Amino acid sequence: MKAFPHRHLLGIEPLEASDIQTILDTADGLKEVLDRPIKKVPALRGKTVVNLFYEASTRTRSSFEIAQKVLSADSLSIATATSSVTKGETLLDTAKNLEAMNPDMIVIRHQASGAPHFLARHCRSAIVNAGDGAHEHPTQALLDALTLRQKKGRLKGLRVAIVGDLLHSRVARSNLWLLAKMGAQVVLCAPPTLVPAGIEALAPVTYSIDEAVEGADAIMMLRIQLERMGGGFFPSLREYHKRFGLTLERVRRAKKDVVILHPGPMNRGVEIASEVADGPDSEILDQVTNGVAVRMAVLYLLLGGGRE
Repeated sequence: MKAFPHRHLLGIEPLEASDIQTILDTADGLKEVLDRPIKKVPALRGKTVVNLFYEASTRTRSSFEIAQKVLSADSLSIATATSSVTKGETLLDTAKNLEAMNPDMIVIRHQASGAPHFLARHCRSAIVNAGDGAHEHPTQALLDALTLRQKKGRLKGLRVAIVGDLLHSRVARSNLWLLAKMGAQVVLCAPPTLVPAGIEALAPVTYSIDEAVEGADAIMMLRIQLERMGGGFFPSLREYHKRFGLTLERVRRAKKDVVILHPGPMNRGVEIASEVADGPDSEILDQVTNGVAVRMAVLYLLLGGGRE
């Protein structure tokens, strides 16, 4: 196996296409472990990983924990709501105290963009970004890519529509970087109030979901992140669904073998109709399975046999 040249996984933006290919190929190879009667391999025995989550998470945190257990790493998960963070401890002090216990890796989710990069500058441990503010969510983009590659056989040349709350979405940013590096064509769609300034430099933007999904190989719907919104970005959730929600009628504009993706959690009846989320084109639960495989691959490449 080709050695992985990075010590941390802080985002998709710093990676080369060959790095992404290595992670996806490794994830493909490790995924079969999840189908075994005994889901355990000794690849990371003796390694210790700390999961430090400053924001709520179901899929990301659980799949990192499962990946660590499958690879035989010892793991410790810290929810900051029950830690000394509630007493005013800074991120750096928390990390330095954890590092004094000699973990090999810290997996961090934080509401501030750049928090994983800050830790990487101050800590000896390998750092993995599990989502930083509205900046990046690299393992989500990697699992999305793995799902697309498994269903379509390739990434190059695919037309992918990314629709929804672009302004607050770290998932959109990581997917934009990844899909561009791997040769896919991306079209973005959102209400004008939810389009970040300057994003047109990375991919074309439309305000019509019908136009965005026309002839698409894949449609990636984004959650409306109400918890990050301080003002009225659109009139109502009902109006949003009417203008930008993915319905069966809109799915029919895409290619017949279209792949429907969503990073979760879903707001059913807002960005996606239930009959679409649960329909035959939906690969949303496969994304969750692939999330475990991708996070196993990242752990293995940074801590195991993939390091130079």
